[in-house]
Amino acid sequence: MSTQTLAELSRLGVSIWLDDLSRARLSTGNLAELVRDFHVTGVTTNPTIFQKALADGQHYAEQVADLARRGVDLGEAVRGLTAFDVRWAADVLRPVHDATDGVDGLVSIEVDPRLAHDTERTLAEARALWWLVDRPNLLIKIPATREGLPAITAALAEGISVNVTLIFALQRYSEVMDAFMSGLELAARAGRDLSRIASVASFFISRVDTEVDSRLDAIGSAQAAALRGTAGIANARLAFDRYETMTSSSRWQALAAAGARPQRPLWASTGVKDPAFDDTRYVVDLVAAGTVNTMPESTMRAVADHAHLRGDTIRAGIGEARSTLERLGALGVDYDEVVTLLEKEGVAKFDTSWRALLEELDASLQQAGAEARR
Repeated sequence: MSTQTLAELSRLGVSIWLDDLSRARLSTGNLAELVRDFHVTGVTTNPTIFQKALADGQHYAEQVADLARRGVDLGEAVRGLTAFDVRWAADVLRPVHDATDGVDGLVSIEVDPRLAHDTERTLAEARALWWLVDRPNLLIKIPATREGLPAITAALAEGISVNVTLIFALQRYSEVMDAFMSGLELAARAGRDLSRIASVASFFISRVDTEVDSRLDAIGSAQAAALRGTAGIANARLAFDRYETMTSSSRWQALAAAGARPQRPLWASTGVKDPAFDDTRYVVDLVAAGTVNTMPESTMRAVADHAHLRGDTIRAGIGEARSTLERLGALGVDYDEVVTLLEKEGVAKFDTSWRALLEELDASLQQAGAEARR
């Protein structure tokens, strides 16, 4: 498969990150292959990804057996397993991190999603993960809930690099950017090297279309049908417009002069769910220099195989994006209601995946412990 299109995407200034991680990818060299041949410069994980990875017990059996022999509790066990994978991935990506002077080569690990509405425990978990993985190219994922915002500021102030996740609402994104700059301002006052603090803001795309399109289908008119599949991209383009407003502000310019690097917009949830749409649209229609697109491998391969890039597709579409949200509102699709629901569901889905992961791991530990006692 030719990767010329992925190379062009990189030349256009989009960082290509893989939205997946497993021990199998690491042990077989698949991740290293994607870095070498598919222009992958980062990795994102989430509780659902780890739940699926750990369901493949074969690649984790030896470490699970050791954990069982030590009699560790379930929380320590899950963190030991996931941190091992993230540390390994960070080492695979370390040459990219060094070559880009810390801009790319980053790997994310998420705080326990059950803490999404607890500021202090989220911050404590972020500190623990930062210490446990102990790699300079690590990002701690903190959800953009109301309670997550002060944790984001505090973590950045301590020099912890952060991937702000589960962003759906434009207003919440503005609050995320404020939390980011507040954290860097505190870090600067503490004498920290701002150039070593990385951050991205993960705006979810396909989930917006899934929810909005279900509402449009319920409306059932021709006007509603014409707007199917437009909300997610419009939302992201307007987020980018707010990002550019932030980076042109005097507040940001002062931080940049002190060595700070921008919190890049990251397009997440880029696998197209509706087979009626082109499977590369959340990549092709969201191109702008200085952004990150984190993709499942299937989307990455689809881009390499048949995507047609058209240069920067964000800036020229911002006016259309505003019109799209206005038209959706006129049809009765309540934007605030949609994004509030999506944030709530996003936290709940990761919570469910995390609890399933814990249940599966608990069963594996008990089985391994029983076998060790025979």
